[in-house]
Amino acid sequence: MEINSKIEKAKKGDQIAFTFLLDYYWNEVYGFMLKRTENETTAEDIAIETFAKAFDKIASYNSEFQFNTWLIAIAKNVYIDLLRKRKTNLFIEITDAEDQQAYNIADTTPSAEDALIKEQNLSRLLQCVKELKPHYQEVIQLRYFQEMSYQEIAVKIDEPLSNVKVKLLRAKKLLAEIIESNR
Repeated sequence: MEINSKIEKAKKGDQIAFTFLLDYYWNEVYGFMLKRTENETTAEDIAIETFAKAFDKIASYNSEFQFNTWLIAIAKNVYIDLLRKRKTNLFIEITDAEDQQAYNIADTTPSAEDALIKEQNLSRLLQCVKELKPHYQEVIQLRYFQEMSYQEIAVKIDEPLSNVKVKLLRAKKLLAEIIESNR
């Protein structure tokens, strides 16, 4: 079957096989999460993270199970992690007096040191981005610095949406590795 051969090729690092699998299963994973989250952006983010995790761990995929079942299981876990993270970020109720007291204490304007650190971190990040291959630099630049949507990027670089998503996944993974190696 073609899917099994694509999975085997993906296990060997074949980028075209990854793209095929992403295209083939994207709507199923995205649709599954959209029903649960009722939010397109959240569903898309979960689907992207699902494929990123799946492609990172594809060597551990057991062919006794359906590939889509494996993907959905990963998506469920990503969603559960997201819910847990949100649950721990819930606000604690405070009185108006406590709020005013905190407001009087808290100074949110960045100090000169904060501004310098932020500038240095941005400079370091840009240096790391420059270590990526040009096509990865471009999608990172368009997505995170120009804040373009996936669809806008697809139009701008004249590539299918699924390719943009895979490129961004790969670019983010490679960028994380570069940042880690530069520490």
